[in-house]
Amino acid sequence: MSNNCENCPSHNVANLVKLGVIMDKFDYLIALAGNPNTGKSTVFNNLTGLRQHTGNWPGKTVTRAEGGFNYGENRYKIVDLPGTYSLLSTSTDEEVARDFILFGQPDVTVIVVDATRLERNLNLVLQILEITDRVVVCLNLMDEAKRHNIEIDVRSLSRELGVPVVPATARSNKGMDELLKNIADVAKGSFKPKPRRLKNHTKKLDLAIDQLSEMLLQHFPELPNVRWVALRMLEGDQSIIEAVKSGELGTIKKEEVEV
Repeated sequence: MSNNCENCPSHNVANLVKLGVIMDKFDYLIALAGNPNTGKSTVFNNLTGLRQHTGNWPGKTVTRAEGGFNYGENRYKIVDLPGTYSLLSTSTDEEVARDFILFGQPDVTVIVVDATRLERNLNLVLQILEITDRVVVCLNLMDEAKRHNIEIDVRSLSRELGVPVVPATARSNKGMDELLKNIADVAKGSFKPKPRRLKNHTKKLDLAIDQLSEMLLQHFPELPNVRWVALRMLEGDQSIIEAVKSGELGTIKKEEVEV
């Protein structure tokens, strides 16, 4: 789905159908990501209430929970991704989460992090920011952080990451209103995150990424985040290579590409 107007949804309807997600009754799509044991399910339950159901991802034994909520004049569908520590596709859970963010192109990806283990959780945040700009970080378990005398400069963290960071204690419903507001602002484009991305590639690797990206765009003009896809292919990520070759997840021309 191309994004030709400023406030148009960003999600890719054709790819979402392949991923088993139907958007007929919803305006915006939210992905909920995070490490295990960050309170992600509590955030999901707070946002959806009883408007949720579970099933499996197509062709996978991994459970998927999805639900909906209204905010303002819009309807939002939210998909709870498997809890993962990274998106490097070393497990089925990581592959499912990574492919949904990359190919489903959700309007917002909310990343729930544990305020008491922020450094460890930031690994996943930085990986997701390599794929999408449309991120809101939910800094959960702030009550536990306070109990352990951990102080976090939320404004500085938001400035360094380049995306909204919302402090929350989901189990007591604190911070949820602010989270909803930031989700809506990013989804509608009234706030445009400018994420900080790691720049540690060599000149030789950057040249290879540029060359492969150009080749990919010739065959797959609507492939999202082409530079990230090119990097993963250069690193030998077989799931990405097969998805690109077959067009199973991408909205692409039906042509074979030698990779």
